[in-house]
Amino acid sequence: MNPLRILNQSGQSIWLDNLSRTLLREGGLQQLIENDGISGVTSNPSIFQKALAESPYYQDDLARLKASEADAEKRYEALVIPDIQAACDLLLPTFQRSQGVDGYVSLEVSPHLAHDSAATIAAAQRLRATVNRPNLLIKIPGTAAGLVAFEQLIAAGVSINITLLFSLRQTVRVFEAYIRGLRQRLAQGNDLRNVKAVASLFLSRVDTLVDQRLSTIDSDAAQALTGRAALITAKLAYQRYQDIFHGAMFADLAHAGARPQYLLWASTGTKNPAYSDVKYLEALIGPETINTVPDATLAAFRDHGRVELTLKDAIAAAEADYIALEKIGIDLNAVGETLQADGLKLFSDAYDKVLASS
Repeated sequence: MNPLRILNQSGQSIWLDNLSRTLLREGGLQQLIENDGISGVTSNPSIFQKALAESPYYQDDLARLKASEADAEKRYEALVIPDIQAACDLLLPTFQRSQGVDGYVSLEVSPHLAHDSAATIAAAQRLRATVNRPNLLIKIPGTAAGLVAFEQLIAAGVSINITLLFSLRQTVRVFEAYIRGLRQRLAQGNDLRNVKAVASLFLSRVDTLVDQRLSTIDSDAAQALTGRAALITAKLAYQRYQDIFHGAMFADLAHAGARPQYLLWASTGTKNPAYSDVKYLEALIGPETINTVPDATLAAFRDHGRVELTLKDAIAAAEADYIALEKIGIDLNAVGETLQADGLKLFSDAYDKVLASS
């Protein structure tokens, strides 16, 4: 059987980390939904930059918009929002069948708003109204301002994918902001059942940076920790998820109909060729999680992926390795701050490029 289909039965959702008109118009996304059980889609400025550069299906609209719309950001949104709506429509049966647990498509606000909570809130509400689909997640970064916006948007009933998380501390702060937002919403007498949030924890970039730093430390301990930082972070984040969303902190909200904030494994394409090309799938399989996967990694897992419930394995070892990294001078929370800033720059640069080409 297709390993992706077996994976669907584990309680983990597989989302596609890609979107383009080629996928939509040539039936690729529909085939992935039908054949592989793909149950969601994530997008970002880099993905749309690639789509607009490579897909032939934007050219007529682009020429028309360049002649009629002077604002580059409005041209960009006019190009990509129909793709988001089409993907939402394809995944609507999944959304309905799962009663709103699955079947979502993510659309990101401008990364230039990452440090402006008020502007992020306004952009999120505007994009939500424009797309006008129940299975849309507005994507905002987990910066300090992003957390303020996230809490207020949850209180307002806007479903969110909070992204660019790279550390345990960043992830726990997101969980706490989600709960504060839900409590505000509940205090206002509003329904909690239709609010959805996911927390996107990036993986391969963590290993890339930590491995680079470990390579400068001449010790057996450093060598033994190579390639482990991302999995350590993910496994400990899942433990905190379990403690928070299946514990006393969330019990009253769950009783009121609130959904837990699932962890979403992002940046799951292996960057180091010395590692397995399905490393960030096979090692993190468990219920109430999502793995958003680029095309090449999806194909690799379809070909030779192994499905075992691995997410709860070796937790004590992960805790020990976390401490061992600290002892040799690597603070994973500080790594997360560096990577979040780097990620914001990458997305901002991609956004600027896509606006220039639009």
